[in-house]
This record gives sequence, structure tokens and C-alpha cells, in this order.
Amino acid sequence: MSSSDSNRLGRRDLLKGMVTASALAAATKTAGAEPVAQTDADVIRRENQRPGDRDWQLTRVRVNSGKYRTKLIEGYCSHQSIAAGDTLRIFVSTDPARQFTIDVYRMGYYGGAGARKVASLGPLQGAVQPTPPMSPEPARLRECKWEPSVELKIPEDWVSGVYLGKLTTIPDSPSDPYWQSYVIFIVRDRRPARLLFQCSDNTWQAYNRWPDNESLYTHPAGAHAPGVAVSFDRPYGKYVQIFDHPLSTGSGEFLLWEYPLCYWLEQHGYDVTYGANCDTMDLSFVTRARALLSVGHDEYWDVRQYRSVEQAIDQGVNVLWLSGNSVFVVSPFSPGSSGGANRILTRTGAYGPIREDELESYAALFAGLQGKAPDERRIIGARSVVPFNGGGDWTCVKPKHWLFRDTGMGQGDSIPGLVGWEHHGEPDPDRQGLEVLAEGSVWSGGVREGHYTATIFPGPKGNFVFNAATIFWSQGLAAPPGHIIPWSHWSRPHGPDPRVQQMMKNLLSKCE
Repeated sequence: MSSSDSNRLGRRDLLKGMVTASALAAATKTAGAEPVAQTDADVIRRENQRPGDRDWQLTRVRVNSGKYRTKLIEGYCSHQSIAAGDTLRIFVSTDPARQFTIDVYRMGYYGGAGARKVASLGPLQGAVQPTPPMSPEPARLRECKWEPSVELKIPEDWVSGVYLGKLTTIPDSPSDPYWQSYVIFIVRDRRPARLLFQCSDNTWQAYNRWPDNESLYTHPAGAHAPGVAVSFDRPYGKYVQIFDHPLSTGSGEFLLWEYPLCYWLEQHGYDVTYGANCDTMDLSFVTRARALLSVGHDEYWDVRQYRSVEQAIDQGVNVLWLSGNSVFVVSPFSPGSSGGANRILTRTGAYGPIREDELESYAALFAGLQGKAPDERRIIGARSVVPFNGGGDWTCVKPKHWLFRDTGMGQGDSIPGLVGWEHHGEPDPDRQGLEVLAEGSVWSGGVREGHYTATIFPGPKGNFVFNAATIFWSQGLAAPPGHIIPWSHWSRPHGPDPRVQQMMKNLLSKCE
């Protein structure tokens, strides 16, 4: 048998892995635990009273293929989000072939540890799985068709949340090192909840350059060329943008932008449930919550998401845009070639009109990108404007508003570095009752001045829509284990700030 043949994953080995995983998953169920009640508002508080485990963090990570990929061990999951009782397939490649383990953690607070181990799978047999070819232009799609390494039926008592699978190779000898990376998935539920935390996983995938340099931004026709596609059927490489974060390898951008808010909400016992971007297309998934939270970098949206959130606002749901550059690119979902729903994103246009001066100043960047969907200001309150990135201070302009209650902030007081690295500006001129709460300058590249505006407007049923106008909002809430404060455009936030924490409490108290 040739060396390449010996590296292929056999069906018999795969089936062994699946049986092992099922048995181990069953063994990890908490003794005496009961399925989560459909109306249980205290589930997060109880969940975080369980013992945490700091060993969720990666210890040994090595990018050994290009700038972003580790071939040593890498993987992806069959679903962006999955319900208890359904079966998740995890696809893993190891090069060179090695046995490996998967430790699964639910991310939260857990006494400051930041996660709880819920399952240990393996040893499993690893093998080299093929790097997929690139499809023709304009799509340039890389879509893995790997054999599953393990199948895991999600236990009924796994609480909705973001879950990381830590992949670890088993060395052939004590003299060999082990290597690690992550896979990531969300466990969703349908229970009524106060808060729905929507991860921005469409944008994680849009910027993912696995395996070589294949993202929605690396097309020869330009960074915003239409018709380019990316697949969720591939591993996440290391984060590609404003700083070097090894823990991002395999975990998308969750640990960078969303995790501090997750950690903080669960620390304080808020009634929160979780979902992926694709879940937001389902109106009933959104309207079961009192508030929808858009977190971090939430740039890529299917128009069905827009319509769902628009209707949810009309039906009384509060929306908190704790994010920047949100709802900017039209990116419809389509099925993967293996039949999985919502596994491919294709860029087709932009939300709202792009002004002529924006097209002129960023001609190369916006080449081919045209407005083909509603104005995002209608559901956010403001839009992405050129320059759409930079860094600045978040400055209060309406101190008597209830948002600033008990913060001590006065007119012109600023939270240093909280705006970045992308933001919202240009409020909706047609939205009745819209108020600007904070505004000021950002500087792209450290020198080119732009303007951001944080806004709020009333909904039709006593609800509201708040726009923090910055990707960095969550940086002011918490600094969980493994967290790195970002630095971009020669500007940085300072980390947890009691004023941001109090504003967040004020916002959530209005979502009763």
C-alpha cells in the first residue's frame, strides 16, 4: 500500500469513531440532569454554577501551511447551529496521520474559568483529508467533502450556547509534540428567553482564508466583487485581519468579538439563548425573545434575515446592535453540494445605496458592488459610511438619556478607544423619534477622519432599537481567559469599563 493510500480515512475506522463518540457522549451527561424546561428563565444561572475548566484554551498551535492554516490538525462541523437530539458530524484531518481526541466545551462564565467541559471523544483515528479544488470564477469556491471522523448526538441536557471542540493530536512517541486547533458550533433551542445572542458567523466565514487565500475578499476582480462564494464546509483558519490571535484557529471570530459579551452575560445570570446568522431568517426564532443581540462584526446578511428582523421590530422585539459594519453585504444562503442547508454564502450586492462619493473614494474596493437590498438604517438606525474603519473615542452627547443613568457620564465625556475598528454613521433621516446618543470622529489609518453615530429609536410597541456603532463594544464589558485587547488604526480600547457595563445593564433592564 502506498503512503498516500495509508493516509486515507477508511469507512471501518470512521464507523469505529462514530460508535466511540456516541458511547462517550452518553457517558458525559450530568448524573440526574433533566432536559432544559421550555420556559426556564434561570437555566443560565444554574448552568454557570457547575464547575468550569480553564483547559479549554489551546496550548500548542502551529500554522504550517501559508499564513493561516495548520495541516497538523484541523476540522469543521456539519452545522452552524444544531438542536439537542440532532446529530452533529465533525470532520477532521491530520497531516501527518495521527490519532487525536476532541474535548468539547460550552463557553460561558463558570466562576471565571470561561468554559465547562461537556464531553471527551476519542482516541479517534486521524488521516490526511483532501484539500478541495477551487471552482471556476466568479465563485472561486473551496468546499470540503471530507469523510466524517465522528458523529455526536447532542444530549438533551446541553444548554443552548457556543461550543468549542478542542482537537488534540496524540504523539507517536514521548519525544513528539502534540498539536491543537478548534472546531466550533452553536447549540440552539426554541424556548422563550429574554435575550437572543446572535453570533456573526456569516462574517467569520466571509473573511476565512482557508486553505490558502480563499475568502470573499481575495478575488482578482476586487475585494467586493459580486458572485464570489464561500462554504461552511471547511475549517476556519487563523484570524486574518487586525491582530494575531492564535486562539482564533478553528474558532472563527467568536473569541475575538463575541466571547466577552457571552462571558459577561452569563456571569450576571441573564436569561440568554444563542443562535447563528442562519437562524435569524426564522421569524419565530427571533420573536420568542424580548431582545435580539447582534454582536461584533455582523457584516454579511441574507435578505431573509433583514425581513425577519424588520418584522420582529414591528412585533415588539427590542434589537441591540452591539456591533459595527452590520448588515452591509447582501449574501444569500444556498445548500452545500452534500445537501446541508445554508452551507454556502454568495456575495450579490449591498444594503442600501452606496453614495457616489463613496464609490469614487473607494473605487477599487467597491468595484462591482451595488445596492440591491433595503437600506440597513431602517433596522439599525445608522449605516456603514466611508471611511468605514478606524479608531476613536465613544463620546456622550445626550447625558440625560436613560442609557447613561448611573454612569456618571456628562456632555462630551468619552470612553477612550471604544470605537473601532469599523463603525456605523449617518443616521436614518426618515426615522421618527431617532436620537443620537454618542458621536464623534474616527481616524482611518490614523489620519483620515470619519464620523460615527450611536443611535436609538422607538419601536411601535414600546420596544426600542439601539445601535452602539462599534465592533469593540464588548471589549468594554469583560476580558475572559485568553482574551487579547485589539489594536487597529493606531487606536485601542482599554478593556472592561464600568460605564460600558452600566450602560449594558440599563439597556437590558429595558428588555424585561
